[in-house]
Amino acid sequence: MQFKYIFFILLFSLNSFGQGGIFGKNPIINHENHDKQKVHWGYFLGFSSYNYKFDYLTVGKDIELKPSTGFNVGLVGNLRLTEYFDLRFEPGFYATQRNLIYPDIEDSVDRLREVKAANLHFPLLLKYSALRTGNARPFLLGGVSATLNLGSNAKAPDDNYSDRFRVKTWTQNYEIGFGIDLYLDYFKFSPSIRGVFGMNDELIRDNDPNSPWTGNIESMKTRAVFVNFTFH
Repeated sequence: MQFKYIFFILLFSLNSFGQGGIFGKNPIINHENHDKQKVHWGYFLGFSSYNYKFDYLTVGKDIELKPSTGFNVGLVGNLRLTEYFDLRFEPGFYATQRNLIYPDIEDSVDRLREVKAANLHFPLLLKYSALRTGNARPFLLGGVSATLNLGSNAKAPDDNYSDRFRVKTWTQNYEIGFGIDLYLDYFKFSPSIRGVFGMNDELIRDNDPNSPWTGNIESMKTRAVFVNFTFH
């Protein structure tokens, strides 16, 4: 599924909510005291697209990267700080795959490297919410995160010469995003979109410093987009 279809679904959902009175004139106020809780919990489901940002040692053909859409699931813990600020912890599981294509390698098998990841993601985010209008309240959020890649192959002695692409087990990131809280009859629904930017080089080089897969890479950092649907 491409992300443009996800956006269409999101826009259609918001339009449906609008027709139902959430954005209409004089709506019935739902869960008026929900945000006044000191601590509350929720969960999220969503989609993600992971990419890499490459920096190279010498000029040459860029590695072609074909990301696929993965899925997300996790929990949300929210600590109210003030009327407009909250601190959030959103641990989750993110499954994804990135296909790296090396244009300078002739063999079709060696040219492709499938980088699969089963990530445990631990973001700590500061959320700023605007003034609530009826049953809607837009917000911005940003913070830092750490990611544990359960499929990193970091401890494997084999490398790309044995068809094994290796990355580091832990990575650090910063994140920024936005969304909207919608106060429905029975729960609060919060669609959001967030960008994730890796801060450290994640690549483990092959044993041969002249490896065609890793020899010319100066750094390889995660870039990702999360679309999450949170239920409180």
